[in-house]
Amino acid sequence: MKIRVGYGLGVNSLTNDQERFGAFVDDLERLRFDSLWVSERVAGQSPDPVVAMSYAAGRTRKLKFGMSVMVLPGRNPVLVAKSLASLDRLSNGRLLPAFGLGAPTLAEWAAFGIDRKDRAPWFDEALPLMRRLWTEEAVTHHGERFNFEDLNVLPKPTQRPPDVWLGGQAASELRRVGRLADGWLPSFTLPAEVGTGIDKVKQVAAEHGREIEEDHYGVLVAYRHGPLSDAYVAASRARRPELDPTEVIPEGFDALRQRLEQFTEVGASKFVLVPVAEPETWTPELEAAAELVARPLEN
Repeated sequence: MKIRVGYGLGVNSLTNDQERFGAFVDDLERLRFDSLWVSERVAGQSPDPVVAMSYAAGRTRKLKFGMSVMVLPGRNPVLVAKSLASLDRLSNGRLLPAFGLGAPTLAEWAAFGIDRKDRAPWFDEALPLMRRLWTEEAVTHHGERFNFEDLNVLPKPTQRPPDVWLGGQAASELRRVGRLADGWLPSFTLPAEVGTGIDKVKQVAAEHGREIEEDHYGVLVAYRHGPLSDAYVAASRARRPELDPTEVIPEGFDALRQRLEQFTEVGASKFVLVPVAEPETWTPELEAAAELVARPLEN
């Protein structure tokens, strides 16, 4: 099974201006990384994912790109389908769409105009509808939130349809992946948890008459080059108090490669690397990661 390694930017990434982001994208393409992933947070420093992916698409020819993740509840799925289909077509099929329910903060929910309890039902209606709009002509839909007759979104994407990736590893999230997704990309997790999660996703998918391709299981992996800050440790423990952040986040490229090898042993093959602290200059960081992590795994 082919191993693919890409890079992601966190919600507060300062790689958000023309010079720094452009050079970052150029290096990812030059060094043959698989993909670029951009986070979404209204109050975060990271650029809007659709804008960032469009910019990256125009500078590259082979690099794939996705969102990690884009909020779907609160957005019109027809307009999202139109925007992403256009981007996939103009990039010759390099889009890797990934969606989520949104950050668990009152300010973010308010920004999208969605009540917390309505996020999952909105998501469950919108995502299958978008897939239909990417593949079918004259779609008719009468749901609790969206109603229309004979609607056709054009142009259709180059991928028919693009594979949709979801994250998360709570029981409800794994069930959603099995029911709706084409790929699974969790984060802040350990190899044993990923192996268990893959088994659960496969089980749920089979229960719904679906099958997720074997090479569509991956992990977003944070890494570091030194001690974690007290603030980062506190935030990590708030997220998952049962896990030691220093155990989850490998230190140095050798440890990172070994962790990815452990993930491959349980069935994962697509990886998104995210440094806990962004380097002052990306080029030497990416060159070292390509030589010490990506190439040994991909060969």
